[in-house]
Amino acid sequence: MRADEYLKKKGLDDDNEELKDTSLKGKSLERATHPEAPKAGTPHDWEDWEAFKASEKRKEEAGTKD
Repeated sequence: MRADEYLKKKGLDDDNEELKDTSLKGKSLERATHPEAPKAGTPHDWEDWEAFKASEKRKEEAGTKD
């Protein structure tokens, strides 16, 4: 049994910083599910980021009107 499974079984599976996945896979999954502004990049990267934010805002507004 893995440590996280044991903690879940005992009801101690609160969101603890020590138990976060620090592997490359875990970090890439976090970046994919919670995108943040690029820290550097070309002007094209920033244009893509602004377009992404605008499309997400439109989706959110469309979802709240229904």
